[in-house]
Amino acid sequence: MKLSVGPLLYHWTRPQVFAFYRALLCQPVDSVYLGEVVCSKRRALGYAEWAAIARELADAGKEVIISTLALMEAESELAALGRIAADAVTIEANDMAAVQLAGGRPFVIGPHLNVYNGKTLRLLAALGARRWVAPLELDPPAVGALLAERPDGLQSEVFAYGRMPLAFSARCFSARARRRNKDDCGFVCSEDQDGLTLYTREREPLFALNGIQVQSAQVRNLLGAVDELRESGVDVLRLSPHSTAAVPFASVIEAFAAAVRGEDGAQCPPSALPGGYCRGVMREQRR
Repeated sequence: MKLSVGPLLYHWTRPQVFAFYRALLCQPVDSVYLGEVVCSKRRALGYAEWAAIARELADAGKEVIISTLALMEAESELAALGRIAADAVTIEANDMAAVQLAGGRPFVIGPHLNVYNGKTLRLLAALGARRWVAPLELDPPAVGALLAERPDGLQSEVFAYGRMPLAFSARCFSARARRRNKDDCGFVCSEDQDGLTLYTREREPLFALNGIQVQSAQVRNLLGAVDELRESGVDVLRLSPHSTAAVPFASVIEAFAAAVRGEDGAQCPPSALPGGYCRGVMREQRR
């Protein structure tokens, strides 16, 4: 079983982005996803700078994959996607347009493509898919059932840590929360390093608003389910980045790396984000 670091879902400053990926050079992760998934307006880094980071990570022995937008809204976004796909890099396709533009080259099926049966897995594998990131609403038995039908050579990946991506919208929630128009947002999403927590009337944390994306307020943490996921046939565990204000991300990586190695007692530090940890749709395994 391997570890991956998913794409950065938040809008951080340039120094923060560079520092985060520089720290990953010596961390025990096998794959790193780069690029923008949420909003095409976020341009803290240009594609050439992402490519430079990719080269550094590759030189450090990491597999590098370029993630693509989950919601395509404009011709300019489609054109940018075409340029990324034409670079002969491995992409994570989060929209079927990316699958088409991959042109049969190897790609990763992102968690935002609706893949819920073996027939769809086989179709995408025939189009070039070499890894499938399971939708977050599938529990290990459901993932295991699909993996029993997967074509030979298709890897599987599960979102194992981070605030869970739930939905996307053409509206920008972060801008609207501050009474701004989407076209004149001022990049207010950068003020929320881990998303803007939304509470119920009873002051219970419910969602996190991240630009046009809605996430869970709680952080999914499947550290205690590593053995269960391994038994289900999962090949890769995805850790989604967050700021050091939430908890040092390096310590999260070390905890999961220890669990993958089979060490007992591995634990993540308590999350400082509202809501703490959860298992998402996963139920506690009965013994």
